Amino acid sequence: MSVKEALLKTLAENKDSYSSGAALAGKLGVSRNAVWKAVKSLEADGYSIESVTSKGYRLSADNNRLSEKFISAKLTAKSLGKSIKVYDEIDSTNSAAKEMGTAGAAHGTVIIAEKQTMGRGRLGRTFVSPSGTGLYMSIIIRPEINLEDAGFITSTAAVAVAEAVEKLIDREVQIKWVNDLYMNERKICGILTEASLGLEMKSLDMAVIGIGINVRSVKDVMPEELSSIATSIEDETGIAVDRNELCAEVLNRLEYWLDKIESHEFLFEYRRREYLTGKLITANVGGETLVGNALGIDNNANLMIELPDGEIRHLGSGEASLCRVKK
Repeated sequence: MSVKEALLKTLAENKDSYSSGAALAGKLGVSRNAVWKAVKSLEADGYSIESVTSKGYRLSADNNRLSEKFISAKLTAKSLGKSIKVYDEIDSTNSAAKEMGTAGAAHGTVIIAEKQTMGRGRLGRTFVSPSGTGLYMSIIIRPEINLEDAGFITSTAAVAVAEAVEKLIDREVQIKWVNDLYMNERKICGILTEASLGLEMKSLDMAVIGIGINVRSVKDVMPEELSSIATSIEDETGIAVDRNELCAEVLNRLEYWLDKIESHEFLFEYRRREYLTGKLITANVGGETLVGNALGIDNNANLMIELPDGEIRHLGSGEASLCRVKK
C-alpha cells in the first residue's frame, strides 16, 4: 500500500477528528514531509482535506468523492464489499460485473462508478448517470439458494436500499413495484438484477445486482424529459448524503436480507413501503394493456391487480413491461 493509500485509509477511519502530521507520520512510518506530499496528492485527485495549524488533517465533511477506503471504514457486512473497485467512469457497472463474475470474481465483489456512459435499466431502458451526483454500483453474488427464491433478489435489494436511505435521512422511502424507489412520488433509485444459471438450469450460479441511486442534486444535470419523473435524495430533503456512507449501509442491509431471503421476511417491509397499492394503475403485459386497482403484493412478490370485471391478476417481474399510476 502506498503512502497516499495508507493516509487515505487512516483519514477515513478517523473522519470526525484531526490527526497531526507527526502522529500520521509515526503511524505510517514515514516523514512529515511525506505525509504533506501525500495530502497534496490526494487533494489533486479531488479529495477535500482540512488542514488546521496545531490540529493536523482530517477529511472535510462535504467530501463527495467515492473511495473504497471511505466505504470500507463504514462497512459491517462480512462478505459483501470484501472487494471493492471504484472507477471514475465506466460504460455500465452491471456489464463490468458480469464480465468479472464470468471470469470468476468472488461473491460480494462490488463495482462502483462516479459516472456511467451506458447505464442500463430494466427492459433495455437507459439509466442516466451523471458524475458526482449518484451512487452507481453492481454487486456480484453467488448465494446458495434455489431458483424459486432467486426470483426475490430484486425485491430484497429494494428493501435493503430503502432501509439504507431511511437510516441516513430519517425520511420514508417507498418502493414502486418492482424495482424502483420513490420519494414524494418521483424516482430516486432503480435496480436491475441479472442472473446466470448453472449448467443444469437447476441452480443459480451467479447474480449481479445493479443499483443506481440519485443522491446529490440532479436539478442541473437531469435531462428535461426526465425532470418530472426523476429526482434525488438531496433535491427532496435538502440533505447532502455522504455517498460512501450510503454505499456501505446498502451493502450492510443487503447482506442482512440476502441471508434471510429464504424466510421471505423481507415481504413485510416490501409491502409496507409499496407505492402502487391502493391506486388505479395501468400495466402493459405482453402487448396487452391492463387497467385495474393495485391490491398489493402476493407471497411471490407479484403485484396483484383487480380488473374492472372483478378478475384478479398476479403480475410477475417477467410479465409487466410498465406499471404506472394512471393519470
